[in-house]
Amino acid sequence: MNPSHGNLLSVQTIKQRVKELACHLGREDFFIRTEPSGYGSPYIEVLDAYHFVIEERGFELERRITNDLDELLYWIMRGLTTAMAWDYEMQNRREGEDSRRQAFAKDVELLGRLSSHWANLQRQKYTKILGARHFYG
Repeated sequence: MNPSHGNLLSVQTIKQRVKELACHLGREDFFIRTEPSGYGSPYIEVLDAYHFVIEERGFELERRITNDLDELLYWIMRGLTTAMAWDYEMQNRREGEDSRRQAFAKDVELLGRLSSHWANLQRQKYTKILGARHFYG
């Protein structure tokens, strides 16, 4: 386990924050890994900064680095809210509608339960994907 560096929080403290946020969404079972699973699940490291890593079968696919705890938590929670949003869309599919509209709106709603800032960031991304006239979430 990596110790805290400077003003960075420890991995254990981050894991606790993630658990608290997940509980706000009714997902007490959600957690963030601190070591690679080998199956592409993200994990975090606290080194010189916060590292959000996706590794599969020993190959690093992605590494995001930040000193901003809020940004790290956003990256982590986006994984959960996106999965929840697509599950919701599958259970509530609207015939003839672009499925992304409902899933994206639900994702923004879920993120909004955690942080209005995160919801706004995601809304901006989805607006670029769908175009402003197509996104009402």
